Formats: sequence, C-alpha cells, structure tokens
Amino acid sequence: MIKRLLLAGATSMFVLGPASALAQTAPPSPKNPAAGSAGFTRPGTVEAGNTYVGPILSKWGREVTAENAWRDYPRPQMKRDAWLNLNGNWDYAITKAAATQPTEMDGKILVPFAVESRLSGVARHLMPEDRLWYRRSFTLPADWPGKRTLLHFGAVDYESTIWVNGKLVGSHKGGFDPFTFDITDFLQPGANEIAVGVTDPTSMRDQPRGKQTLEPRGIWYTAVSGIWQTVWLEPVPDLYIKDIRTTPDIDKGELGVDVALNSMAQDTDAVRVTARADGKVVASTVIRGNRHGTLRIPNAHLWSPDDPYLYDLTAELVSVEAPKRGNKRQRGVAPMTDAEAGAYARAKVTATGRDRVDSYFGMRKISTGTDPKTGKPALLLNNKPLFQNGTLDQGWWPGGLLTPPSEEAARDDILFLKKAGFNMLRKHIKVEPAQYYYDADRLGMLIWQDMPSGAFGDQSVRRPSNREATMSSEAMAEYQSELSRMIGALRNFPSIVMWVTNNEGWGQYDAKTVARLAKDMDPSRLVDATSGWMDVPGAESDVFDIHTYDPVPDAPTPHGDRPLVIGEYGGVGLPIKGHLWFTDRDARIYQFASDREDYRARYKRKFDEIVRQAKEIGLAAAIYTETSDVEGELNGLRTYDRAVEKLPASDFAKMAAPLFSDAE
Repeated sequence: MIKRLLLAGATSMFVLGPASALAQTAPPSPKNPAAGSAGFTRPGTVEAGNTYVGPILSKWGREVTAENAWRDYPRPQMKRDAWLNLNGNWDYAITKAAATQPTEMDGKILVPFAVESRLSGVARHLMPEDRLWYRRSFTLPADWPGKRTLLHFGAVDYESTIWVNGKLVGSHKGGFDPFTFDITDFLQPGANEIAVGVTDPTSMRDQPRGKQTLEPRGIWYTAVSGIWQTVWLEPVPDLYIKDIRTTPDIDKGELGVDVALNSMAQDTDAVRVTARADGKVVASTVIRGNRHGTLRIPNAHLWSPDDPYLYDLTAELVSVEAPKRGNKRQRGVAPMTDAEAGAYARAKVTATGRDRVDSYFGMRKISTGTDPKTGKPALLLNNKPLFQNGTLDQGWWPGGLLTPPSEEAARDDILFLKKAGFNMLRKHIKVEPAQYYYDADRLGMLIWQDMPSGAFGDQSVRRPSNREATMSSEAMAEYQSELSRMIGALRNFPSIVMWVTNNEGWGQYDAKTVARLAKDMDPSRLVDATSGWMDVPGAESDVFDIHTYDPVPDAPTPHGDRPLVIGEYGGVGLPIKGHLWFTDRDARIYQFASDREDYRARYKRKFDEIVRQAKEIGLAAAIYTETSDVEGELNGLRTYDRAVEKLPASDFAKMAAPLFSDAE
C-alpha cells in the first residue's frame, strides 16, 4: 500500500492484558508484566515487555482455548493418517539473546499464536536484543516406536533453534515457510522435551518481514515473533515420500508429477501415483523413486472459481522387480530417460504399504493472451479471458495478529469475498497456513501470492526513482532463499495463479533476477515482478501493474502485449464505532467516508471506473484495498473483527456483476 499517511496527533495507547476469560492466560508475575496488567505507552514508542492490544476480538477469537487451537491436519497436500498435534499450552520465557537457556520459565503461551498477540495469553513485545524460549514435553503414541519421527513447524518468525531432550537438533531462518527435523535419534522412552529459542529483529534488520514493525501505525502493523503456525509430529518409515509436486497441462491432457524421497532410492524403490475423480481411478502409473512421472488425464474436468473441481491423488512407496539389466557395461536402463520411465511403469509391484500420502490437484491453466472480443492483452484462465476482480488481503486478526483465530475464521474471509462478487485476492506481504490455500482451492478463489518484503527503511524505491536499491549479498541471498522456499511450499495449490515478487519498491533490487527465479522455478504460473511502482525493462513481468488511490482510479497505459492490471486501488475508509483497534487516533489514510451512504458513493465511483476500464481499454484485473480493516487501517470491506460489513456483500456483488457481463 502506498505510504500516504495522514495521521493526526494521537494521545496515548491503552495497553490491555490478555482476556481473563481465556483458559491459557498466564498469571501476573514480575517476569510477565503484560499478563493481567495495564499500562500506557506513546504512539511510535515501544516499551520492552508490553505490546498494544486493542479492545476488540472476533467471534472466533472469543472461542479459542488450549484444547481447540488449530486442530485440523496442517498439510492438506501431503496427508498421512498418523500424526500428533503439539498446539496448546507451552511454557515460555523471554531473556536477553546472549543468555543461556533458562531453567525457570515466565508462564504459559498458547501455540500457535505469536507472543505479541492477545490469544497467546502473553501479549509481550520481543525486542531485537531478546530471545523467546518455548518448552513442552510429549510422549509418543504406543504404535510409533520403530519408526522415524519428524518434528514439523508450520512457521516460526524469525530465527529459531530447536533442542530435544537437551540436545541441539538444528536451526532455521525465515519467518514464513514450513520446516522439518528428523528427531528420531534424540528421543528417549517415555516423556520427551522440546525446547525452542527464537530471535526476531523485525524492523531493525533487513530480513523479509512484510508489514511488521516495532512502531505500529498507519499501514504498518504490530510485530509478530515466535511460533505462529501449527507444530506437529509425524511417524514415517526409514525411506519415505518427502515431497510431491504436480503440474497440470490441460492442453496435453496430462499431469506432471515429481516425487522426491528422503534418501537415495534403490532400483526396487518406486512410487505408485494414482489419480481419482469422485472416487474412481482415472489414471495410475509407477515411477522410480526421485523421478518425474506423467499421468494422462483425458477429458479433464477443469478447475475454475465457478467450478473448483479437485481430483484426489495418492502416492504410495512400493517395491518392484527391478527392470532387467542392459548390456555388460550398463547395469540397467539409462537413468532419467523415457526408457527408464517406461520400464518402471511396466514393472511388477512386489510389496506395498511402505509409505502413503494423500493429496489432490486441479486441472487448470493460467496464461496471458489476446481477448478475441477486444483485441487487448488479457489474463486467461483455461485459455479463456477472465477478469480477475480481487481485494488486497492482509490476513491479520485482532486476537492472533498474523495467525487467524481458527481455520473456520480464515475460511470465512474467502466465503465473504465470494458472496461479494470477488473471484481473486492478493495475499499481501504474508504467507498463510496451508489449510487456507486448501480452502481457496476447494471454494474457488484465485490468489496472487506476494513475497513478504524486507530491507531497511532507506532501501525503498520511491516513485521518482530510476535506480533500484543496493542490498548486501547476505540480504539478497536470504530474500531469494525465502522466495524459493515459499514457492516450493505453495506451488501445488491450484488457487495460486500469480507470484508477486516485489511490492511498491520495498527493498526492490535486481528485479530481473528475482522475477527470473520465480519464473524458472514455476513456469506454470505468472509473475508480477514489480507491483505498483518502478517497472524494470527486462524483468519479464507478465503484467503491467499500477497502484492508484485517487478518488477515480487512474488507468494504466498500454505496455506491449502485457495485460494491464491495477494491483491496488480504493482505500475508502469508514470507522465503525465499537469495532476499532485504535480508539484514540484519527486514522485517515487515502479517502475517508463520512457515513455509509458516502462510503457507498465513493466505492461505487471507483468501481464504476474499473468496469469502464475493463470494457474500454481492456483492464485485466483490479485489486481493491482491502478485505478488512487492519489495526490503524479503516478501509476494509469489513471491520477488523469481521463483525460488520461496511455494505452488504450482495451490494458489492451487484456492482461487480457488469465485469462478467457481455452487455455494454
């Protein structure tokens, strides 16, 4: 979002303790001053130990307990039957970063909610010089011994180190991607203990962090630190399926499948991949472990927002009779060849039940081309023009901040947008839990996925800039590493159709290389290399993207064969009393409506211009700011707690209808 802030001088911010009704709330103590206490701090300042907690909470947030916090299976694209959810109350402590692991903890924290959030039961800042500690015990189910045990983290912000039974397991850097450790060799009979140490410099360093800041105001939000997605355990055999990647090709009627194992495969190790439609097998093949395979999907039922059809997919690790040897010099068929693929497809399966994961896929294609009706460049879904009507979706919540209060709550945002006539959202500067993308897949919501931004404040490319930022080699390497991990974790979700690799010049460096990385990793999707501002020639961005917060949106100018999109527009603010995060601020950003009728008129004026541009100049997509209010931003279609719609969803849908009508 454009940094055009019109903040009036605010008075004080009230610091609330966690809700006393929440079972996970830690008792007041000298080491936990936020729990059950109150204090004051000035806007733009941070007091160590306290964080601002607004007075509102969503209906889902009020229902959160240690027993129901994020209980669904956390990885819908690779599901096994056996697993153990470790969400719930953990012990926590905050020390100086250089301190040793504490023996005495400060209280309880509810995982998977960040330490700064109300739902965590803590609501304390983690300062750049601090370290956040977690600790909990667990006992493996009786039928797990004899198998390997994987410890999974959905996401931990930002740099984490993990111990099991006092022994160092490993570390991870990056706040938005899942990671896993094999902890088998660290386990003992009976009770086991996990300890996690986390540091997070947030806006004091240049790591990818999105909109998090130690000084929340305007378009910048409360910093989030520590575990903020599900933690879980999973038993697997010694050799197991580690990764599945699917790539649909509707033109060929095929599904490309890549299956990676955790170790080197022997000649007899293979994977049987089976696709089903409504429970019936439509394609199956056997491929050697750590290889690419292809499934024929004839007469495919295509996925779209109006018809989000999903096929089931299973991958089974099996044993086969190794293909016959060739000549004396060659022990078998040549690897990575069509001959090898054919030999394994024909190989006899001799043993099953070694490992199995359940997944799914959608047969769909996203591309660019020409709209035959207008002759203008267009975004194509399944080879047909489709206007993508979206919202900027921050995915923040008053109780959990970066973590939605529940799977149901996150899903409700998508359901609301569907009712309001939107078929797309831009997941802005955030990565959601995997269950969210599964809901988008099955409900039919297109997603433009942002890479969370990073950089220091002075490395932001502004509107008049004609040069990109200079970043350290370490910062560039970290950004590209986290981008590749994000794409790797999300590329199986059919709802995602665009990677946005930079937003408004925030830390924009070498856009060509960054966009090329995304495109080379995933040529099946489009890439928006520079959303909003400095369009770099040669970056091979698939669209030309402008941001316009004018009362009547500006129109992008033609750029060759690239579809024209408005990556952000709108921003009509409307405060709803009783549903505000900051009750003491005049949070005027962009335009501000005086009442609901003024809001309706301003919104319609903007949206009518989007319709005009779509009809007359071939505008291919537009993204309204935003789905809901967020902290100091009041320009959502709904309030921050999702309790009030600024207009009925049906009214938004009625205004959107001409975008999908052939009538002039």
